[in-house]
Amino acid sequence: MPARRHGLGAGNAFLGKALKDPMGAKGLKIGVTCYPTWGGSGIVATELGLSLAERGHEIHFITQAVPIRLKRFSENVFFHEVETHDYPVFLHSPYTLSLAAKMTEVASYYNLDMLHVHYAIPHAIAAYLAKQMMSDRRLPSVVTLHGTDITLVGVEPSFQSVTKFAIEQADAVTAVSEFLKKVTRESFETEKEITVIPNFVDAERFSPKRDENMRRMFAPDDEVIIAHASNFRPVKNIRTVVEVFFRIQRLMPARLMMIGDGPERVVAEKLARCVGIGHLVKFLGSQENMEDLLPIADVFLLPSEHEGFGLAALEAMSAETAVVATNVGGLSEFIESGRNGFLADPQDVDKMTEIVSELLSNPSLRGDIGRRGRETVLDLFSKDKIVRIYENLYERLCE
Repeated sequence: MPARRHGLGAGNAFLGKALKDPMGAKGLKIGVTCYPTWGGSGIVATELGLSLAERGHEIHFITQAVPIRLKRFSENVFFHEVETHDYPVFLHSPYTLSLAAKMTEVASYYNLDMLHVHYAIPHAIAAYLAKQMMSDRRLPSVVTLHGTDITLVGVEPSFQSVTKFAIEQADAVTAVSEFLKKVTRESFETEKEITVIPNFVDAERFSPKRDENMRRMFAPDDEVIIAHASNFRPVKNIRTVVEVFFRIQRLMPARLMMIGDGPERVVAEKLARCVGIGHLVKFLGSQENMEDLLPIADVFLLPSEHEGFGLAALEAMSAETAVVATNVGGLSEFIESGRNGFLADPQDVDKMTEIVSELLSNPSLRGDIGRRGRETVLDLFSKDKIVRIYENLYERLCE
């Protein structure tokens, strides 16, 4: 299938040329593979690709479907659909082989400089196969580890050895947190060099600008709003979100926004109806306008049982929404409990309820936490700062 080109015209092209390009006058041609569905790894991969395109690089997304945030089109962005095929002898469609073949096809035709794959299984293996098929020239690969690809999927006995192999065969490996780097080293007993490059936020896009008309749509009587956003997998601890909100709405008028989709959504909807709060909870599904929804919330709740980084929490902080999350994984690397957010044990519903209640009852505290959260984003996790780190990595590989 031919590439589909996404473009807005000359405006973006001018922007790409106007910004300083550390690679010199010639940008790179980079193949990017990620899961196109709702989830941190796909969102980060897409935002990174779009940011690189703005800086003059040519980005080729090689995925099953258009990634969830590939809606802000750029002149330098291409999409290549990976088609899978069913055959009577196949119990399951061999997606990894189809992906490797598509990577090779795109790399050859468009003369790609490198591949950057997000999430180890199966993308890192597909990149390895593509590199082997490109025997006529070098095709470096970067593998970015995001969380559950290591902490849950990769350590499954049937995947552990192949995940370790894929990591060690990559030309460069990055992890989104020190926690994830440590877990990878320990779980796979590897000495492979792993560079920590944290996730980032476009702080201009995710800003404290609150649309009061939109807020009134969710809270017509000026109730407080609690928000949660995730891919609704069991690891996100969705039932705890509903339980905390159930307790809060008994203390004060409140509403709950549930943003995202996944296997736990139906369970959460049934639970909300069973305890009599279904009319107070809005299940919005996957939304592209997160930058509009997060600022209208008073508190963002992320009670995950595992979290490689926690991009949704960082986006909420950028919007100056007070964050209550859990003391697991990479969250504690950017949330200092009591200063720019709050952390609690994933199973401590009492503590989370106490913190959320205090924030909702104290606008001054809530505002201070929100402002310090945004300062953290601006100081350490801005788009320009992190994208430049990736560019430096690409430059070293191409040399």
